[in-house]
Amino acid sequence: MTHTLSSAVVEGKPTLGGPGRPRSTSARELELIALRRFSDHGFGATTVEDIAREAGVSRRTFFRYFESKSGVLWSTFDHEVAAIREALEDLPTDVPVMEAVRRAVIEANHYGADDVPELLARMSLIGSEPELIASAAVHYDAWERTISDFVAHRIGQPPNALYPLAVGRATLAACRAAYDCWVERADTDLTDYLDAALRALTAGFSDAVLRDAAIDADRRA
Repeated sequence: MTHTLSSAVVEGKPTLGGPGRPRSTSARELELIALRRFSDHGFGATTVEDIAREAGVSRRTFFRYFESKSGVLWSTFDHEVAAIREALEDLPTDVPVMEAVRRAVIEANHYGADDVPELLARMSLIGSEPELIASAAVHYDAWERTISDFVAHRIGQPPNALYPLAVGRATLAACRAAYDCWVERADTDLTDYLDAALRALTAGFSDAVLRDAAIDADRRA
């Protein structure tokens, strides 16, 4: 089952002004066309050629922006991962680990209540198509590893040690819980829910715990 995109999303369709290539085609324009076609016709029934044709560009141009048809639905998520990684790299080293994680996640998310219909449509597709369900683990793992790699570097442990992995997975779980609550209520910005969830998580993962209880998977083996 798919959600019909809201009028706000439909109105986001680029104005092509007639046949042929538009003056300027962006990844976002292609994404909006793809989301609408997936919602109206189904993911499986929509081809890359369909999306490119409606945008007035070639198939080759589509692949300059996205590595695959499913990549359209994960593009925003993947940009968020990159933004979190960049924000973590830019933070001073004297910022506590979990405070740094909280700041980076908040900085990378800019969704308001008006964005909920589009996100619901996107997540409905991801949760209902076998190809997309199978790809979800790869993208969530990349998000999680961004956090784990940062924590490992800060506390001097391997990325696959217990505490870096625990922080990465706990942070992802907290953010997904915040996202679910926000989507259901749509009463404020997503950052408010993320901030509350990560502040609670931070209380249990202090720097002292991370550094003093250095028990990792290798030592337990």
